[in-house]
Amino acid sequence: MNKNLNAINERHKRALEALLAPDEERDNVLRKFVHLANQALGIPGSFISVLDEEFQYIRASHNFSLKHSKREESLCQHVVDGDSALIVSDTWLDARFLTHRFVTGEPYIRFYAGVPLKDREGQVLGTFCVTDREPHPFSDTQLATLKQLAELVMSFLEAWHATGFNDPVTHLPNRSRLISDMQSLAAEGDKFKRRLIIIDCLKMAHAYDLAKTVGMMPVEELLRDIAIKLPRRLSPQNGEMIYAISTGRFAILVRDESRLDASWIAGRMEGICAELGNGISITLTSHAGQTDFTAISSKAYDVVRRASAALEEAIDKNLPSVIYKESEEIKRSNDFTLMNELSDAIRFDKGLYLVYQPKTCLKSGQPVGLEALIRWTHPVRGELSPAAFVPMAEQTDLLHEMTEWVIDTTIACLKRLNRQNIQLPVTINVSLNDFAKSNFADLLESKMLEARLPNNLLGIECLETERIIENAQALSGLHRLYEKGFNISLDDFGTGYSNISYLRRMPLDVIKLDRSLISGVLKDASSLIIARSIIKMLKELDYTVLAEGVEDAEVATLLSDFGCDQAQGYFFAKPLSDPELDIWLHRRLRN
Repeated sequence: MNKNLNAINERHKRALEALLAPDEERDNVLRKFVHLANQALGIPGSFISVLDEEFQYIRASHNFSLKHSKREESLCQHVVDGDSALIVSDTWLDARFLTHRFVTGEPYIRFYAGVPLKDREGQVLGTFCVTDREPHPFSDTQLATLKQLAELVMSFLEAWHATGFNDPVTHLPNRSRLISDMQSLAAEGDKFKRRLIIIDCLKMAHAYDLAKTVGMMPVEELLRDIAIKLPRRLSPQNGEMIYAISTGRFAILVRDESRLDASWIAGRMEGICAELGNGISITLTSHAGQTDFTAISSKAYDVVRRASAALEEAIDKNLPSVIYKESEEIKRSNDFTLMNELSDAIRFDKGLYLVYQPKTCLKSGQPVGLEALIRWTHPVRGELSPAAFVPMAEQTDLLHEMTEWVIDTTIACLKRLNRQNIQLPVTINVSLNDFAKSNFADLLESKMLEARLPNNLLGIECLETERIIENAQALSGLHRLYEKGFNISLDDFGTGYSNISYLRRMPLDVIKLDRSLISGVLKDASSLIIARSIIKMLKELDYTVLAEGVEDAEVATLLSDFGCDQAQGYFFAKPLSDPELDIWLHRRLRN
């Protein structure tokens, strides 16, 4: 009997401690309950309070100014001590409260109705009350409604306490518990230097693929095994708690003097294996991100965000660990802002424009084509090269929108040149995602048909060649473009070791020699021999060969002697805006 009573008292103590700990998400829900009480009962003031042995704490309120008080001064102590509802229609007519300081002064309680908040064991944790500065009758129906609301509040609090702080798979404290623990440290005025380390043991995408292959139960078994092995590997000391904050991702909160930091943890996690069940194990690739902070001067959510940002950087750069740096956070914020601004620039056609770099025939010296290159005049940052925004766009849906804009703008340029009796093909860069769309070739053809232009005036340049080869849909899309008469160019030929194999699998018209292959032909015999041999091979395979980055006449002459067909580079022309292009073409074609 005494053991059961002690257990109940311990549970009651833990529940009170949890309710007294700061928790923004929980209190947001409680505020909705007190607002509902105001609407349902027609009483302007309402609040939910928690009472310990010394104080009353207002956890949520509506039109009620009091935030805390001594327990002995609270009207709610009568509800808790009496374990029953208390209705005071007019405090001026009740001798207990006639001179009470909360009646004669702020918050001027003239009417009070409160009911106890009881847990499953019947222990009272606090009260649910409604108040007014005017006297009121309070009917049995209104009292029943207030009691029902109190029961709903307790159902929510018990569910929040039971599951809100524990991960259901690993049974470790969860992200909400981590946030609550850090908020409690802040509320206590904790000034110790601390660090939060977040560890990624199993990428979400990998967990999803595993779940599709073997089912959820083995994946949950894997996560439980990780949760068991983590403390064995890390050996946290007293007060150093491990949290499961998302699938495959764990956190540990430690003092600054702890041996546990991101670098040490990453080293300890190297080579760790976890069991899927049935004797199947997986070697995990772990990364760790860390941020240092003091609880009293940091918001819990910001601390988690910073540690997560450091972890994402470690994953992106394939580093074992990264410590958060504010400069990196500023860069990410600036990048995010830039992407929003790019979206507006595309949507409202502001600031983006194309320049065109001529392609010149090495035999005749005449222009034989153009390459369209995107530029952006940013309203604050000025002129931006593609390197400043295209790589970020490639990670979002903006790349597709940007490609659409480039296609439409290029076709408009082709129409304008056509009206001047100039028919030069213009090449654009297209991403793998566009090639992989089943209707991309048809959409491109319909745009050219609407513009009354032949398909061979629009060239398509392949970037990400290795990824195209590995993607059956993208390769199929490339074949459809080729069959419809669009000219296909392979960019950056001559870099790496696998380029030659592309020639057998990709439908190509033009091979562009990378500038790194061209730049050394005057400097050493090896580069010259390699360039000459590659050009000879490509010509025997009946490709048009174009050299990039030609900067002087001697290189141009040498390439022509080797059999190279075309070249582009500053020796012939820089990338030209629309007005500059018209002047340049008029001069070159006239001559």
